[in-house]
Amino acid sequence: MKGVTFPKIYNVYFLAIISTMGGMLFGFDISSMSAIVGTTQYLDYFDNPAGAYQGAIGSALAAGSIVGCLIAGPLSDRFGRRDACIFSCLFWLAGTAVQVSTHSRGQLVAGRMLNGICVGITSSQVPVYLAEIAKKNMRGSILVIQQLSIEIGILLMFFIGYGCSFIPGPSASFRTAWGIQFVPCIILLIGLPFLPRSPRWLAKVGRIEEAIDILARIQAHGNQDDPEVIAEWEEITVVLAAEREAPAGWRRFVKNGMWRRTLAGFSVQAWQQLSGANVMTYYIVYVFLMAGLTGNANLTSGGIQYALFIIFTLVTYLFIDKVGRRPLLIYGALGMAVCHFVIGGMLDCYAISVPGGVDGNANVLIRVQGSPAYTVIAFSYLMIIIYALTLAPIAWVYAAEVWSLETRAYGMAIAALGNWIFNFALGMFIPSAFRNIGGNTFIVFGCLCVGAAVQSYFLYPETARKSLEEIEVMFQPGGPKPWNTRPGDSHLDTEIEEVVSRKASMVHDEGKAQVLRKDGTIGLQNEKV
Repeated sequence: MKGVTFPKIYNVYFLAIISTMGGMLFGFDISSMSAIVGTTQYLDYFDNPAGAYQGAIGSALAAGSIVGCLIAGPLSDRFGRRDACIFSCLFWLAGTAVQVSTHSRGQLVAGRMLNGICVGITSSQVPVYLAEIAKKNMRGSILVIQQLSIEIGILLMFFIGYGCSFIPGPSASFRTAWGIQFVPCIILLIGLPFLPRSPRWLAKVGRIEEAIDILARIQAHGNQDDPEVIAEWEEITVVLAAEREAPAGWRRFVKNGMWRRTLAGFSVQAWQQLSGANVMTYYIVYVFLMAGLTGNANLTSGGIQYALFIIFTLVTYLFIDKVGRRPLLIYGALGMAVCHFVIGGMLDCYAISVPGGVDGNANVLIRVQGSPAYTVIAFSYLMIIIYALTLAPIAWVYAAEVWSLETRAYGMAIAALGNWIFNFALGMFIPSAFRNIGGNTFIVFGCLCVGAAVQSYFLYPETARKSLEEIEVMFQPGGPKPWNTRPGDSHLDTEIEEVVSRKASMVHDEGKAQVLRKDGTIGLQNEKV
């Protein structure tokens, strides 16, 4: 597209909606399996894959996403956050074509891995893009749109898969469902060229004039003299100059307190998976089979779960920047732990063995009935509600906030790598775990959730309503203890007041106004008073 200029749209919500279509791709691919793994057509065509076989199919997306994360950082730093996402769409188109034409388990795995490369790039770089364009007091709510987009993709694809299950024939049902995955990718490809580049990335690569212009358009409707624009630009340039003196290569992720940010970014994404989220997103059909729901009742119940996922993520949008990140990470993990322990207890105490598999599914060998079954269903719904309110969106928000400008593209790739490594491991683990340890699978996840809460309390400082440059201080040696931090108290607010005061003084005393020079420094410009 060299030489072609597209008009740019600077409304932050529009930018978020278009860029998070990458999240919808992720949701589509999750649901393209969860709605189909229990259908007769799928089980017959692929010879009822169970245990490690089904684990390989389910986790292939995560395996590809690991590769995507590894190449995302270099792509993003070289070509920009937006263009890295454009490049990733090529893998999605290829992967979807392979899935639609699949004739074997191996081809299906290959197609899902290609899709995963796309998801690995978009899942790591879309949050970077959104974090770098959003105002500090709305960054959390903007980043929640990424998680909301994932969930909308899950819901849409789940019911598409459910509807397609009624198409007659040995394979037309899942081929049609998988073919519809082309649609969100095409929408993303059409919308991305209309998005401006990240002003912080432009500053990083020395394109100062463009950076100032876009920062002003996004933050102040193009007014480069706005106090908030001036104060934020001062922070960006000061921090960027300091970071360019930092160690090069891998050392920049561990030196001068950077290891704290690396640990926080990687681990918060890992805990999102270790919380047991995959049980409910990839294999909810199996859980409800254990509770005695079969056929259309099972699929409908799964659809209700995904609807709850969306509704309560929307609720999170209302308070995420007020409550802060720490409370949601801590209490969300503890709430999920309780749900896991209850579900595991019901299955351990009341399940009966079904040697042939419930409804013929070789991955589900136990079943509960009556009140224990209702309890499993109720706490499965409750767990997804807690997850939607807390760990699901907050992990992406927090991981995008903790990095410095010089490390953000690679850093978010490292964080997303934590997500996808454990996503892959758990995707492989869960079908076999259901077969071998049954309800104890949930007990394991409950214990892991307790571990997530403990680490969140002791190692994660609060980042809500603070500038990205300000968050860097939180992780430096001598910074505040995480449990003593709280939302707000932003130094940027004070700096904005100082800019206003300086401008007023200059206009009053000298007839001059403070402006941003084209080289990115702060200067004075004559002005009639």
